[in-house]
Amino acid sequence: MKYKADKVVNVNGIRLHYAVEGKGRPVVLLHGNGEDHSLFDTQIGQLIQAGYQVYAPDSRGHGANEPVSEFHYADMAEDVYQFIRALGLEKPALYGHSDGGIIALLLEILHPGTLGIMAVSGTNLEPEGLIPSFLQEFTELNKEKKDPMITLMLTEPHILPEDLKKIRIPVLVTAGEKDLVLPGETKRLVQSLPDASCIIVEGADHGSYIDGSPLMGEMLLAFLQEKWTA
Repeated sequence: MKYKADKVVNVNGIRLHYAVEGKGRPVVLLHGNGEDHSLFDTQIGQLIQAGYQVYAPDSRGHGANEPVSEFHYADMAEDVYQFIRALGLEKPALYGHSDGGIIALLLEILHPGTLGIMAVSGTNLEPEGLIPSFLQEFTELNKEKKDPMITLMLTEPHILPEDLKKIRIPVLVTAGEKDLVLPGETKRLVQSLPDASCIIVEGADHGSYIDGSPLMGEMLLAFLQEKWTA
């Protein structure tokens, strides 16, 4: 089923389009670079079936939102913080894929205690945490024609392990066995978080267990049911 981002909220000087479905405890879903909320159509269905209310925004400059000339993860984290506040969500769960995971980490670093629980997948702490061939390919592409979304990936984030220690909530970290994120980067992320669990999905790449797959939804639901007790 396709879910429409037919709601709009003004946050941080921009308008964000978002989908909202279901009833129950709030779960926010954040997509990756160059994607939109429709990445999570499968997971939205799973979550509402399980009794959660799902909020799936398009990130700034993505999906139904107006284009922007440059991107910074800190701005996007502030967007989501204000989104949560504007909609009156009390300590929601948040799951972010790729750039969405970076935004989730920064949100809880910059505004501790906003979230109740977090899951991230395919998430790097710095550009060098991505596989070299991917960085080389997109560096060459960006030389031909500057793309603000590519520039973001090549220059940010820069999240320090000591910053991650400020995140006191339970965090599920997932990655594909053949992810764009280096295995050592995923390990560093998990080891730096005070309360983290990790699943490496055998045979999967960066997004194959998420886009159109029920697997991420199943892992997320199991995590929420086990750890989201408050």
